[in-house]
Amino acid sequence: MKYINFKYLTIFLSLAVVLNSCVDENDLIQVDPNNDAVDSFWKTDEDALKGVNSAYGSLLTDGTYMRSTPLLLDLKGDDCKSNSPWGSMYVVGKFNSNVTDAAIYGWAYETYYQGIYRANQVLTNVPNIEFEDSALKDRILGQAYFLRGLFLFHAVNMFKNVPLPTELAATYPQKTEAEGWAQVIDDFKTAADLLPVSYSSISGADAGENGRATKGAALAYLGKAQLFTRDFPNARDAFKKVIDLNVYSLVSNYRDNFTTVNENNSESIFEVQFSRDAGGVDLGWGGAPQPGWGKTSARAITYGPRAFGWTDVQPTRALFNEFHEELTISGQVDPRLDATMFYNKPGGMMLYGQDFATFYGGNAQDLNDLFCAKYQNSDGGQADEYDWRSGINERIMRYADVLLMYAECLNETGDTPGAYTYIQKVRDRVGLPDLNIVKAGMNQVQMREQIGHERFLEFPLEGHRFDDIRRWGWLQDSAKLAWLKSRDPEFDTYSAGREYFPIPQLEMDNNPGTIQNDGY
Repeated sequence: MKYINFKYLTIFLSLAVVLNSCVDENDLIQVDPNNDAVDSFWKTDEDALKGVNSAYGSLLTDGTYMRSTPLLLDLKGDDCKSNSPWGSMYVVGKFNSNVTDAAIYGWAYETYYQGIYRANQVLTNVPNIEFEDSALKDRILGQAYFLRGLFLFHAVNMFKNVPLPTELAATYPQKTEAEGWAQVIDDFKTAADLLPVSYSSISGADAGENGRATKGAALAYLGKAQLFTRDFPNARDAFKKVIDLNVYSLVSNYRDNFTTVNENNSESIFEVQFSRDAGGVDLGWGGAPQPGWGKTSARAITYGPRAFGWTDVQPTRALFNEFHEELTISGQVDPRLDATMFYNKPGGMMLYGQDFATFYGGNAQDLNDLFCAKYQNSDGGQADEYDWRSGINERIMRYADVLLMYAECLNETGDTPGAYTYIQKVRDRVGLPDLNIVKAGMNQVQMREQIGHERFLEFPLEGHRFDDIRRWGWLQDSAKLAWLKSRDPEFDTYSAGREYFPIPQLEMDNNPGTIQNDGY
């Protein structure tokens, strides 16, 4: 055995000498004729545009806005609940995600870093491309900074202490939450400086294209990141810049924010683009895109009313009741209720061409239940959601959110009277009374509570409620936590640290030194 080993070692050393003496290093660097993407890409304006488009593609997979990200953002709030038969989904709202089962939350984590990697490809390679159109180059880089900031925003917000890749490397060390937010803020600041206000008044290969990140989107998310870190003065200033762009306004019909009608409207600051007419029929859950994928949203079937979808997510009775606490100036129930949920409404309610009371009349439990209406194709054009092909765009930053976040910043920086103006803009759309009259002279603490109520009714089932609960410190406030438990029994199983998801085990295995989040 010793002889054989010696023989192989002799042959190896001999080959090493031959290779070192005969082969130049440049001879080892060759283009793979079967896959020249890496070697010959990143040469032209068109390559750069394709590159940033691929980063947008990471918003469309099952880990992000096709399905998983809305679930992860929604299910921990007191605006919705889950009785899903799928254990991985059922446990999310009960703060009991399992470190040994990374389904849903692990898919999201993976896809955020896929998007970050794609954005970093753009940021690494595009500066070296000679552009015919320098303004296009700035826009592409601005979009890459925005998208990296957005994916990092989700990663830090959901997983707390995460790697922060800002260049291409094999591994990335885990960073602190504070470092994460600092990077997110820096990316959005850079994006805001590079991006246009809109794509309708520019020339170039991307002219007139809906769905691309804008200056307003970068500023809005910059303000949101600063708000989440309690930097109220800078967040206030960022939101004011969005308002002062004078390009956004609330649409008159609240429901237009959640259907295919009036997509990319004046209220939409950033929305993820889906199309029912996308080519292909395969579901395409994750990984690298395939030619047969039909890239449409699975939110509608996942949240769909019983017998029309899977009913994995449902509104809470607490949300239903809070909509009845204040009538409009004409004495009606807040119209956002009907845009948010299906229920046995006196006088009737239609869904998918069916009368609610008639359709569910044979089952008392269904008749008295509540079902999601937002982001459902329920206006009669489809019989149900079982084809998995919803084309409704996901509006992830609305102008209404900017107005209410700006009001919150005004209140937190000592201008409580000023907050009334921006809250009332949102209330006026749905005909609610003048807050300056019905609740005049609120102090800062009272206004905080009012903003909590206003946000609860404006944004249910839109992924905002639990973020608000966490950042307001309600989980550490015994009285507030008891109140949440009285509204949503899923909070009974909350324990400290579970406001964040666990770091997926695959990340723990592949990134040495990674420390698991507290509570897991």
